[in-house]
Amino acid sequence: MKNIRNFCIIAHIDHGKSTLADRLLDETKTISEREKQAQVLDDMELEREKGITIKSHAIQMDYGEYTLNLIDTPGHVDFSYEVSRAIASCEGALLVVDATQGIQAQTISNLYLALGNDLEIIPVVNKIDMEAAMTDEVKDQIVDLLGCDRDDILEVSAKTGQGVKDVLEAIVARIPAPKGDENAPLQALIFDSVFNSFRGIIAYFRIVNGTLRKGDRVKFFSTGSEYDADEIGVLKLKPAPRDELRAGDVGYIISGIKNSVDVKVGDTITHVARPCSEAIAGFEDVKPMVFAGVYPVETDEYEDLRASLEKLKLNDASLTFEPESSLALGFGFRCGFLGLLHLEIIQERLYREFDMDVITTVPNVSYRITTTKGQVLDVHNPSGLPEPNYIEKIEEPYILAQIITKTDYLGNVIKLCMDKRGVMVNQTFLTQERVEINFEMPLSEIVFDFYDKLKSISRGYASFDYHRTDYKASKLAKLDILLNGEPVDALSSLIYVDHAYDFGRKMCEKLKELIPRQQFDVAIQAAIGAKIIARETVKAVRKDVTAKCYGGDITRKRKLLEKQKKGKKRMRQVGNVEVPQEAFLAVLKMD
Repeated sequence: MKNIRNFCIIAHIDHGKSTLADRLLDETKTISEREKQAQVLDDMELEREKGITIKSHAIQMDYGEYTLNLIDTPGHVDFSYEVSRAIASCEGALLVVDATQGIQAQTISNLYLALGNDLEIIPVVNKIDMEAAMTDEVKDQIVDLLGCDRDDILEVSAKTGQGVKDVLEAIVARIPAPKGDENAPLQALIFDSVFNSFRGIIAYFRIVNGTLRKGDRVKFFSTGSEYDADEIGVLKLKPAPRDELRAGDVGYIISGIKNSVDVKVGDTITHVARPCSEAIAGFEDVKPMVFAGVYPVETDEYEDLRASLEKLKLNDASLTFEPESSLALGFGFRCGFLGLLHLEIIQERLYREFDMDVITTVPNVSYRITTTKGQVLDVHNPSGLPEPNYIEKIEEPYILAQIITKTDYLGNVIKLCMDKRGVMVNQTFLTQERVEINFEMPLSEIVFDFYDKLKSISRGYASFDYHRTDYKASKLAKLDILLNGEPVDALSSLIYVDHAYDFGRKMCEKLKELIPRQQFDVAIQAAIGAKIIARETVKAVRKDVTAKCYGGDITRKRKLLEKQKKGKKRMRQVGNVEVPQEAFLAVLKMD
């Protein structure tokens, strides 16, 4: 066990984690020339297209007599849950900082996660071969942040491979070997799982105490279900079977599990014959931030969608879902996501991996309602809101946003936060050039386009991170969209009172463009309670019924037009308005 090192790589988005992982694999000759490709651990098509890591990947390397288990982590704020899982299964972390960008918001929040778990931190400055590299300044920033010696900071270029050998030496020298007792009852922490259509569910784990052998009868602690360990092994680029794994090892188990509910990420595996007395303290339960309805395009695909979501949940434990129905869209699920990027990725993965075409409703956050009778309700969906006269107060979730930006863009960033109902808590100048500001703001304001706007006003320099604080009372109103007097539940939203009029007007204008003309007038209205605040009309398609009526008295024409009018009126009572799918998506893209 003294020769095992478990470590992860943490950094802000785009600071070169996956490239550094590639170089480490090259240096330890873990992958052959044939298997080489850039970002070799990002094995999802989506990750390659977008150039981001979505899943944390584990791989084992051999360096001399040492066994190194590396877990690569994502950098985007929406996948911070993945990072917390990787950190929980390691003893050390490489903190990678880009020499051209310096320390950014995500670097700091991931660092605090690692320090909270008592990990040994090895600071690494990456991209030192670039012309814009400010290696000395970035080293100063790291010394300020960590309080380490300047000589402890490693200089690396992950692209050219310069300094990678020093990183491996530092991992062996500085990161402690795992502690644990090979003879104690088995305790293994599940940090990930995937679904394989031939072999069932494959769980990835890290053994804390005890020894696991092939063919052992094991059980999952929180669900109590029992299985045989048909195959166990370590994670090379492809799974490599082994006969036994001991304390400190990272590996996988295949036991023919068909039911996705049995495997929970963060659960403990133990022996049936000699179980451990308590589960390992895993990572905290994930709290979804953004909720949206996900509905199948074809109503008869509801069960397929359920199966797809369950399989996806195995691979991404931060996804939550429960069934719901909507008048406009039929049966579907209310899903909880960590952010909009997460929502987009899940939608894309449903399409690519399970061939499911889905419609998503307007994303919103969960609100806390206190009724006049003193009941407290959690509402994820505006249609679940009680009538206005029964509501005592509505509270919405607030976050503490931490933004690091260059001083040139400070004014613009503050204005953006103020527009989004933010209240400044403090600002600190990290250097003459860089400033950190903290804002308290409602979560609902950052859900839509906050991140994009922040990036564009700061020319990509500002970095952003947030965490939930508490609920606060707010002046909110439920905005309904009515088509010919009928509310469309999938388009309703909860919105801040002062923004309601603008938002309602824009919604009506947008829907007017998208709803096709019918044989009758369609009235599109935005309403708060019984009060209509905006209206647009889609004019009817008219046939010229008087065309064949030439000459003669005007009353002949009038008679025909009256007859047509009666027909239109009757049609309007019977006819219903078809809302195209683009209309549901258009609401997301409103600016």
